[in-house]
Amino acid sequence: MDAFLAGMAILLDPYMLGVILAGTLLGIIVGALPGISGSTTTALLLPLTVTMTPGAALAFLGSIYCAANFGGSITAILINTPGDPSASATAFDGYPMAKRGEAGKALGISAISSAIGGIFSVFVLIVAAPLLARMAYEFGPPEYFGLAVFGLSMVAMIGGESQVKNLMSACLGVLLATVGLDLTTGVERFTFGVYSLSDGIEFVPVLIGLFAIAEMLEQATQHGVVQDYIRLTAVKLPTLADFRKCAKSIAISSGIGTFIGALPALGATTAAMICYNESKRWSKYKDEFGKGAIEGVAGPEAANNAAVGGAMVPTLALGIPGSTTTAIILAGLIVQGVRPGPHLFTEQPALLYIVFSSMLAANLLYLVLGLGAAKLFARLTLVPAAYLWPAVFVLSMVGAYAPNQSMSDIWTVLIFGVVGFLFRRYGFSPAPLIMGLVLGKMVEESLKQSLLIFDQNWLMFLTRPIVVGLFAVTLIGLFAPFLARAWTRTRKRWRTSPAGDLP
Repeated sequence: MDAFLAGMAILLDPYMLGVILAGTLLGIIVGALPGISGSTTTALLLPLTVTMTPGAALAFLGSIYCAANFGGSITAILINTPGDPSASATAFDGYPMAKRGEAGKALGISAISSAIGGIFSVFVLIVAAPLLARMAYEFGPPEYFGLAVFGLSMVAMIGGESQVKNLMSACLGVLLATVGLDLTTGVERFTFGVYSLSDGIEFVPVLIGLFAIAEMLEQATQHGVVQDYIRLTAVKLPTLADFRKCAKSIAISSGIGTFIGALPALGATTAAMICYNESKRWSKYKDEFGKGAIEGVAGPEAANNAAVGGAMVPTLALGIPGSTTTAIILAGLIVQGVRPGPHLFTEQPALLYIVFSSMLAANLLYLVLGLGAAKLFARLTLVPAAYLWPAVFVLSMVGAYAPNQSMSDIWTVLIFGVVGFLFRRYGFSPAPLIMGLVLGKMVEESLKQSLLIFDQNWLMFLTRPIVVGLFAVTLIGLFAPFLARAWTRTRKRWRTSPAGDLP
């Protein structure tokens, strides 16, 4: 109770309130700017949080994470260009609503649905994270190895459409995680004589390169493309009839979004896409979807914001990022000297409740700001690219150089900027690479520790029930899509075959 009261007390601290307000405003702004997502912004600003206290740093990054998802809906609705990837599904019906003069109503239901989904997930986070952490006390190195492998297997379902490419990207991330000095043997690996690589590849420059620089290069290829802008007159609150119409969609999407967010390596974009389909499945007005259905805006927006709280559950309780942005927040925890995982709940419980209360405050703030200032935020879409992206480039270089003051970090940003650009061109997603880089060290360290415990006997993994269960779920996740497609093809062949050919 003391930790809970200490965490809630930050809402009475003017400094912390200012940090949360700044993060919320920044999150809405960058969410509304096409191409600059919440993950890009948290990667860019991560070096700035080094000078903050751990509580302020987490409140700042968490507020950006919460608000960016809503900010992305502004451009998705007005110009059919999601400012954040998580708002991609919102554009399916939000833009048609705007074209027929209902932009205000679309933004209104977006703000309310986002807040409901976000607040619901925060309460789930408060309840579920401590329970999961208590379960994690039973985890040893073999269980953490199984959990990390499960997390890596989930990358097949995020990012690009090709599961094989996603797995290839994740394997590259794991390989990058092995660069540097092996603490077990003292051998340098893949450093190629570069002294600065002895400590491994820095996480923050890789993030900045893959997201900010790669997006800048991608935007450069879009030069001359003209967007069709919708004039926004006012943001209108949905009527009671509108709210009743969307209630089922919001409720279903809040629950599913929280659950999907809690699964390692998934995230808000996946949650929004799935819940758009579920909203259509359970709607009485299926024919309206794709033509301006208000449920088609409410469902994805509730889901992508609910996924934020859900993604924080494994991040805080297990040290396993639930999304790309939480991977960056996890890096922020490590930079601050905070050890994520179950020990966090006993060593620094007040810090956790600071996270909970700041996310709750951010959801309430962007609800107020979204309804009152969306017309102002919409003007951010008019910022010329000629001014926007040079500023992003300068911030990227400063953000990469500042922590270690090393030119090798600048080269890392530029190299991974090109890598990220080529990834997009050839259908690879950078998100699995980030997950591989984050989980790679855990896989290697927990595997080495497990083999020492088992005296190099690999079969001993099968004597641990939790490990066997995690391996089984991993195999199901990897092979289920292929088996489902094979079963579908077989059924089609049976149906189209003459009766005499059936087995």
